[in-house]
Amino acid sequence: MWRNRALTLFDRVSVPVAVCDAYGAVLLANPAMAAECGTTPGRLRGRDVLELFRPQEATQVERIAQALRLRHRSRYQVSVCWEVPGGGERFGELTADPVSDTVEETPALLVMLRVRGEREPLGEEPVRVAPVEARILALLAGGATTARAAKDTGLSADGVTYHLRRLSARWGASNRTELVARAYALGVLTPGVWPPGA
Repeated sequence: MWRNRALTLFDRVSVPVAVCDAYGAVLLANPAMAAECGTTPGRLRGRDVLELFRPQEATQVERIAQALRLRHRSRYQVSVCWEVPGGGERFGELTADPVSDTVEETPALLVMLRVRGEREPLGEEPVRVAPVEARILALLAGGATTARAAKDTGLSADGVTYHLRRLSARWGASNRTELVARAYALGVLTPGVWPPGA
């Protein structure tokens, strides 16, 4: 009965908390911890806490691992950062407390997360294409054939096909229509302008 009450309390705590084994694998996490990772508590089970929250200093982790091997029962803090759902990055501290029923037993770790701040997401890098690629895309968007694009750009038909294959592979486009649509979506071609231009 006390175990059920403890688990209910664990789930209601607003502080992100997890219980991990001595190697850092998550055994149990509360909804607040799962929210920091953009998932549900059940999906955190078995994940490595140090993959979810990246340590800022490797020496901190090594020191804690050594202390746990020696069965020291101190409180350990690790400076971490992690990606939040929707972009951006937070940073803070993970505090790990070894817990077990007996001194001889290998302890589990009660891990609490303290959020210290947030960094805004960096702006997306603009998509870059070579000027000749942009010209070929604009010609295709205007209805040009491979032969016409080759004539207008001074390339051979094989040269135009080469550039189209490279762009298709880079953007995962399966045909020319999709390639032109992606060019518009990525801002390589300007929407609302006729004839199409890059």
